[in-house]
Amino acid sequence: MLLTTGQAAEELGCAVTTFRRLVQAGLLPGLSRRGVRVMVPLDVVQALSQRRPAPLEQLAAPEIAVLRADAAQPVTEPDRAWIGFSTTLTPDELLKALRGWWRCDPASIAAGGVLPATISGYVVAVLTGLEVWERNEHGRHAFPDARLAGYVTDLATPAKELTGDTASDRKLADLLLGTRLPSHSGGAIAYVSTQTAD
Repeated sequence: MLLTTGQAAEELGCAVTTFRRLVQAGLLPGLSRRGVRVMVPLDVVQALSQRRPAPLEQLAAPEIAVLRADAAQPVTEPDRAWIGFSTTLTPDELLKALRGWWRCDPASIAAGGVLPATISGYVVAVLTGLEVWERNEHGRHAFPDARLAGYVTDLATPAKELTGDTASDRKLADLLLGTRLPSHSGGAIAYVSTQTAD
């Protein structure tokens, strides 16, 4: 059975624009088109609805930052050609597209030790190596030494690519990738507590 993006969004309890970000980022398998409509297999939507919450209580820091990414868009910047997330980007392109520039509290991001990147509330990439940051003339920050610990190529399964150089980076990516991690912010960076309420 196939659903329209509107029906899929309704099944997941989200806005259709939120669901379309997943489509635009290339994260959903088995899509088909009927004219201008994108059709989504019901089992893909059901798989998304069953994604477990991110096990933040397993992280050492009391708070982490979350990068609320969008589907990748081309940019004309000296150090990167894209901003955002897409499964079509190479790991090197993806790292450059996700490691800055944002209005944020860089010390808080560094203290968290990990930066999950989410699209529509699902973790699609994980960055580590956040100890060093730069600030530009617009008051935005980037993390030039950030490492891509992993990313997903299919959110329904989820299919994970663990790209970290260290076992701890790969373990962290494996823990978080494909999980649900809702966050709220007026900008690209949100901050979430890792402590569970008693």
